[in-house]
Amino acid sequence: MKHTVTLALSLGAALMLSTAAMAQGKKIAYFAASSQNGFNQATYEGVQAKAAELGYETEIFDGAFDAAVQYSQIEDVLASGNFAGFIVAPNDSVGIAGAFEQVIAAGVPIATVLFPVGPDLNTLEPQVPGITATVASPPVPGATVQAEAVVSFCADKDPCNVVIVIGGKIFPFDNLRLETYKTVLGAHANIKIVAEGEGYYSPDTALTTMTDILQAQKDVHVVLSNADQHLPGVEIALEAAGYTVADLYLSGGGAAAIAIDAIREGRWDATLAYFPVSMGSLAMEQIANAIEGKPVTQAINMDTAGPLQAMIDKSVLDANPDFKGEWAQ
Repeated sequence: MKHTVTLALSLGAALMLSTAAMAQGKKIAYFAASSQNGFNQATYEGVQAKAAELGYETEIFDGAFDAAVQYSQIEDVLASGNFAGFIVAPNDSVGIAGAFEQVIAAGVPIATVLFPVGPDLNTLEPQVPGITATVASPPVPGATVQAEAVVSFCADKDPCNVVIVIGGKIFPFDNLRLETYKTVLGAHANIKIVAEGEGYYSPDTALTTMTDILQAQKDVHVVLSNADQHLPGVEIALEAAGYTVADLYLSGGGAAAIAIDAIREGRWDATLAYFPVSMGSLAMEQIANAIEGKPVTQAINMDTAGPLQAMIDKSVLDANPDFKGEWAQ
């Protein structure tokens, strides 16, 4: 009888261990740069949808736009042993490499979205050996296309006065975009960059920034930004200063639904799309492939992997009337 009970307990323990192992094998951690950020939320929607389709569970972790917080989260979640795969939207694309190395050394698949991990933000091939997948848009090509569109708008204006509203100069990827804008626009004598401001991906912050700029600059023709989140605030500031916004050239980034609507209405002119839902879905697919021993695509360029071309203006939307944008803002 004793042996029977012991055997039953052993079988029960084995079953519990097996169930726990199965649960671990089906759970994916998504490390958001900030879970309060609309773009990160949309990326997670893509992760969730693809995970559900493939039979996986997911959990989101809030990096709070803090590189140290995100680094610690990755270490803690790895130590828990409860997750079979990681997807990260990095706050610090260089500093986070050490956390990636720990995950890779533990044999857990890990993907990065939006930005590559490593010192070269324009390289999608793994800079940390063993990264499962990079699903991102290189900053320089996209920023170049944005700036060249401004050059076209400014062709018959001299001077053509440009305000740049960037996310934050503390972010390496935003600095790279800013320098690209300045290099492209600086090659044209008729184009004057009259002000640079930071919006920190917030309409309210961008409103304050643009209001301050317009107190000193009275003749603005273009507002060039890397983020659609900035343009609602920019638009309010311009209207308050007496501008007819439709007469200006406004360019953002992200292809948020609010930007798609504004471009269709003729208020804004362009957005550089990053397609966050598609991005999250593609990253989740690669993590599942790695877990299941299937072929993995290590480098996915969202400039070409999205549902539309990356640079979206009214002509693109006219040709794709059903496109709504993959996130709110």
